[in-house]
Amino acid sequence: MSRRCELTGKGALVGHTVSHSNIKTKRRFLPNLVNVTLQSDALGRGVRLRISANALKSVDHRGGLDAFLLKARDTELSPRALLLKRQVSKKAVAAKAEASAAG
Repeated sequence: MSRRCELTGKGALVGHTVSHSNIKTKRRFLPNLVNVTLQSDALGRGVRLRISANALKSVDHRGGLDAFLLKARDTELSPRALLLKRQVSKKAVAAKAEASAAG
C-alpha cells in the first residue's frame, strides 16, 4: 500500500535531517494519512478511503465527498476515487433529469 492520499495525491517528500553539527542525512516526510469512512449522499452509502488529514478538512470545507469529487481534477485522484467520481456524476445527472421531467 503506497503512502499516497487517494483524493489529493499528496505523497512522501524527501529532505534532510540536519544535526547540531550541520551533518545532513536523508529522511522522508510522510503525509498524515488516516483511514476514514465518508458518506456519499448521491450513492447513499459510506465509502472507505485512506486520505490525508488535510484532505479531510478540504472535503468538509467543500461540502462533503460528492462536492469534493465533482470539483477535483481527474489527474490527482486515485483510480478508486476516479471510479467513485464517475458514479457520483452519473447519479447527479440522473437526478437532474428526473427533476426536470417531474417539474
